[in-house]
Amino acid sequence: MTATPPPAVGQIWQDADPRGYGRRVRIVEVSETHAIVELHQPRQPVSSARTGRRTRIRLDRFRPTSTGYRYLAEEQQ
Repeated sequence: MTATPPPAVGQIWQDADPRGYGRRVRIVEVSETHAIVELHQPRQPVSSARTGRRTRIRLDRFRPTSTGYRYLAEEQQ
């Protein structure tokens, strides 16, 4: 099993919370405490969930727990 990498620009992560319907986000910016992400591929249509929508997430949530995020891959260019 590989270790979860630290959050970096261009990575794709999946919401581990079952209420998030498996939403995927792409990291577009990283600061000391937060990452700016944009919705990459919504799994279920939700009125506020549009591809490209940006939000801010604390870096300590990028870990595979029930309230965190699972690393999926680097974005393909």
